[in-house]
Amino acid sequence: MQDNPAAGPNAGLDEAVPAGSTALLALPPALERISSPADVRALPVSALKGLAEEVRADLIDSVSQTGGHFGAGLGVVELTVALHHVFDTPRDKIIWDVSHQCYPHKILTGRRDALRRVRQAGGPSGFTCRAESEYDPFGAAHSSTAISAGLGFAAARDLKGHHFHVIAVVGDGALSGGMAFEALNNAGAQGRRLIVIINDNDMSIAPPSGALRTHLTELRSCMADEAARRAAIDSGELISFAGDATLFEGFGARYAGPFDGHNMEEIVGALKLAAAAPDGPIVLHFVTEKGHGYAPAASAPDKGHAVGQFDPATGVQKKSSAKAAPSYTNVFAEALIAEATADESIVAITAAMPSGTGLDKFAAAHPERCFEAGIAEQHAVTFAAGMACEGLKPFAGIYSTFLQRAFDQVVHDVAIQKLPVRFAIDRAGLVGADGVTHQGSYDITYLGCLPHFVLMAPADEAELVHMVATAVAIEDRPSALRYPRGNGVGVALPEAGTALDIGKGRVLREGADAAILSYGTMLGSALAAADLLAERGISVTVADARFAKPIDDALVRDLVSNHEVLLTVEEGSIGGFAAQVVDSLRRQRLTDQMSRFTSIHLPDQFIHHDSQDGQAVTAGLDAQAIAAEVAAHFAFDYRRKGLLDRTAFTVAAQ
Repeated sequence: MQDNPAAGPNAGLDEAVPAGSTALLALPPALERISSPADVRALPVSALKGLAEEVRADLIDSVSQTGGHFGAGLGVVELTVALHHVFDTPRDKIIWDVSHQCYPHKILTGRRDALRRVRQAGGPSGFTCRAESEYDPFGAAHSSTAISAGLGFAAARDLKGHHFHVIAVVGDGALSGGMAFEALNNAGAQGRRLIVIINDNDMSIAPPSGALRTHLTELRSCMADEAARRAAIDSGELISFAGDATLFEGFGARYAGPFDGHNMEEIVGALKLAAAAPDGPIVLHFVTEKGHGYAPAASAPDKGHAVGQFDPATGVQKKSSAKAAPSYTNVFAEALIAEATADESIVAITAAMPSGTGLDKFAAAHPERCFEAGIAEQHAVTFAAGMACEGLKPFAGIYSTFLQRAFDQVVHDVAIQKLPVRFAIDRAGLVGADGVTHQGSYDITYLGCLPHFVLMAPADEAELVHMVATAVAIEDRPSALRYPRGNGVGVALPEAGTALDIGKGRVLREGADAAILSYGTMLGSALAAADLLAERGISVTVADARFAKPIDDALVRDLVSNHEVLLTVEEGSIGGFAAQVVDSLRRQRLTDQMSRFTSIHLPDQFIHHDSQDGQAVTAGLDAQAIAAEVAAHFAFDYRRKGLLDRTAFTVAAQ
C-alpha cells in the first residue's frame, strides 16, 4: 500500500491544510481528449497513472463547486481508470454497489461537463442511473445490490449465448449487508463467470463494525510486498496471499489478493488475469484509501464522505454566516440522551449510520447502550425486537428510505408480536440532492397499514422533543416518529419532553370557511397558505394532526362538519395520512361529508434531485399550491377573478 498522502491527523474537510500539502494539477490535455472509455483503452498502461491524477484533480475541482459524495470517488480513481482500460464497456458491464464512488466513472463516460451540475435540478444523478447513460447498466444508491444484479446479468448472458464480462464493485462496508452474502452463496452454487471486486478502504460512511471487518483486516495483513505482488502477476497466476481459508473460498469463489488499489500497473495486471481466468466467480481484493490523493478528505474520511461546496486549495467547506436552528437529527439525539440518562432501559440501534442519525452522540453519552448493526437494517429491526422482549426500550434510528429494506421484519417480528420497538425515522419526506433513491416518501403508507402502530410526526423541533418522550412512554405496542432532513424552524426547545396524549391533535388557528389539517413539518406551509387565503377573504382553520395513527377522530369530525372544505397536507405518498382521514370518516359514518374533503400529498411519480424547496414546488407542497387547492373549492367568483392559480398566490406572498 502506498503511503497515506494526508497532511496529518488534524487535516479535515472543515480545517485549513498547510500550503503546498494539496497541490491541484492544472489540467493537461490528456483528460481533454477522453470522450469515452474507448479513449482510455487506446492509452498505453504507462499513461494511465497520469490520467488518474488528472481525473482526481478534475473531481476535486468539480465537487468543490457543487458538493456531493466525494471520499469514496477519490479512493477508486485508479481502479476506475484501470477498469475502463481493461474491459470493453459498455459491452462489458461494470456494476457499482451503492455508487457513492461513481463520479470518476462519470468523468470517463462522457459526463465530465455535466458533473458540474451533479445533484442539481436538470443535472446528472449523484449515483449510477440507467436512464442517464449506457455505461450505467444498473442503478444503485442503496448498498449490497451489485453482486445480485451482476449474477442476474451473468445468467441472462449465458442463457442468451452472449459473451461479455460482468464486474461487480463492492465496498467492504456494502459487503457487510446480508444481501451480498445471499448473492455470493448463489453465485458459488451457479458457478458462472462473475468478477467481484472488493474495494476495501476499511470504511463505510463511518468506520465499519462486525466480524467481517476483522476478517478483512486479517486478509489485509497478509498482503505481500510490492515486489512479490508484481512477481505473482507477472507469473500469470492469480494468487491468494492469504491462502485458501478465506470466507470467499467457502462460498465457492476464487479469491485473489490483497492488491494495492492505488498501484496502476498492479490493478491492470490483476484485472487482465481475472478477465482471462476460467469460468466461475472470482473475488479480487483491492486495498484502497477513502479520500486518497487529497489530504483533507484522506485524513477525515467520515467528514469527506459527502461534502458541501469547499475551497479546493484548503478543503475548508463554505458555511452560511446566518445562525441556523438546530437540525432535527441533533434535536432527536439530545432528547434521547436526556431520556436515557433518566431511564437505563433505553437503548439505541443504528444500521451503519451513527453520525447521520445523531446516534454517535448517544454512543458518546451511553456507549454501553448504543449498538451498531452495520449495513443490515433487517437484522437491526429484529435485534431491537429481541431487546424489547426482554423489557428494554429500543430506539431504532434509521432513515426512511433504508427502513424500507426491513419491512418484513417490521411486520413479522415487531407488529404481529405487538412489541414496543420505537422507530426514529430520519430523512422523512423530500431529501433534496440525493434524489429518487433517498426520498423518504413511503413510511407513512407502509407503516400506516400495520395494526397496532402509533405513528407521529412533529411540526417543529420542540414537538420532536415531546414525541421522543411520548415514544418512551409507549410500552404496549410499536411506535414511529418521522422527521425531515435539515434544520428546525427556530422555536424554543423545552427543558424536558412531556408525553403527549396518544392520538390527539391540536388547533393552531380558527377560521370559518376552510380547514387545513397538517401532518408533520408541513404545518409551516399550511399556516403560510392560510395567510395567503386570508388576503382573498377566505378564513381558514389550521390544525396539526400530530398523529396519523391513531388519528384524532373528534378533530376530523369537527373540521369536516364545520367548514366548507377540509384539506389534508402531508409530505408522503398516496395512501398515507389522507387515507387515515378517509378511514376516520368511514368509521364515523361521515361519508356524506366526503365531498368536502380533499388532500395534498406527494404526486404519483418519483421526485428527482433538486433543492428541498425546489422539490416541494415540483410536488405541489408549497404554500402557494396549498392555497390554490383550497380556493379551488370555493365560489365561481374566485375562478372568474383568476384567483385560483399558483401565480396569484405567489404574487400575494411577495
